[in-house]
Amino acid sequence: MRPPFWARFSAVSGGEWLTYLSSTCRGRMWCRSSCHGFTPPPNLLLFRYLKRCPLGTLTLSLSLLWPLAGCDSGFGKQAAHHLDSMGFKVFASVLDLESAGAQELRQRCSPSLTLLQMDLTKPEDIRKAQQLVQPQTASTGLWGLVNNAGFDDTIADAELSPLCKFRTCMDVNFFGTLELTKALLPLLRSARGRIVTVSSPAGDMPYPCLAAYGASKAALTLLMDTFRSELEPWGVKVSVILPGYFKTGTSCDHAYWHEKKEQLLASLPADLLQAYGEDYIHEINKQFVKFMKTANEDLSSVVNSITDALISASPAARYYPGAGMWLIYFIHHYLPSVIRDLFLKTFFINQKLPRALQPKHQNAFHTPAQEPALLDVTRDCGGRVSSRCSTDLFTG
Repeated sequence: MRPPFWARFSAVSGGEWLTYLSSTCRGRMWCRSSCHGFTPPPNLLLFRYLKRCPLGTLTLSLSLLWPLAGCDSGFGKQAAHHLDSMGFKVFASVLDLESAGAQELRQRCSPSLTLLQMDLTKPEDIRKAQQLVQPQTASTGLWGLVNNAGFDDTIADAELSPLCKFRTCMDVNFFGTLELTKALLPLLRSARGRIVTVSSPAGDMPYPCLAAYGASKAALTLLMDTFRSELEPWGVKVSVILPGYFKTGTSCDHAYWHEKKEQLLASLPADLLQAYGEDYIHEINKQFVKFMKTANEDLSSVVNSITDALISASPAARYYPGAGMWLIYFIHHYLPSVIRDLFLKTFFINQKLPRALQPKHQNAFHTPAQEPALLDVTRDCGGRVSSRCSTDLFTG
């Protein structure tokens, strides 16, 4: 006769506990979780069991590596705390080890959580992280990697966004994530583990004024879809999180966006600034800040999606946490693109007409070189029938 459920937790060497995961519909199994004095919370017992995970081969070592802003704030900080409370061994990266977010993680989390200083744009930081994680997971492999790179500091049309901003977004959101994932793949393959990447709906749809950010996230999402297909024979499962509108980091900081707007205005060429007008840039930034004030402060749905992708027996390829995401993707997939574009402009940013296209300014944008040519043609043609005029205008 089998012992009662709660009697099945027993101490093992090194202060580890055998953590039992059960599911009413999928079955049950034992997994080893590296923690001290661990009592499984009720919600842990609801997650589906991990397939093909023999006893003793899995140390739930979750590498939560979030670049740049890292686990100082937002999804990274909340996820690191949540997963640590579930008994996972967490490696959490932060940009500054002395930041307020890093200090909070030290105070709230167990001693098993390890903070790493890492800038995702610096290959030497990635190598250091790999060298620290590898010895601690060499015998078991690495169960999970959470990529949560997200950088954007420009709200403007693609033409107004400096080329260096596109490169920076790609360096952080795409190339840095790619380099980190490749560095840790041998450990993930040996554990038949998980890769969870936080991307953005802006990588699937043309959100106005997010060209640099959206392009980098589109590349990231496609990369993860490719990894999911290529790593399937190795037993590595790959999921992408596409969150809605949440308040994280500086996303709702009016002073931050005002500073970035002024930097953009100062960097624009005079002719481009004249064509669009300062009012145009002021207005789109005003709309963005106003929109972000309505963003959701509760990050639990994103954290729950990350957790499910890590420990579910059959994680989804994509998760869509956030209110209204089903409607946005329904419009995107099933309705004409003109309706989708109108929807995004109505609920996100609706650009006004650039200065050069406003009727009261249109005459001011005819160049002096064009006007004499048109006047000369008119004089040459005189009042005669204009087959010659038409030819001159089109060939000239």
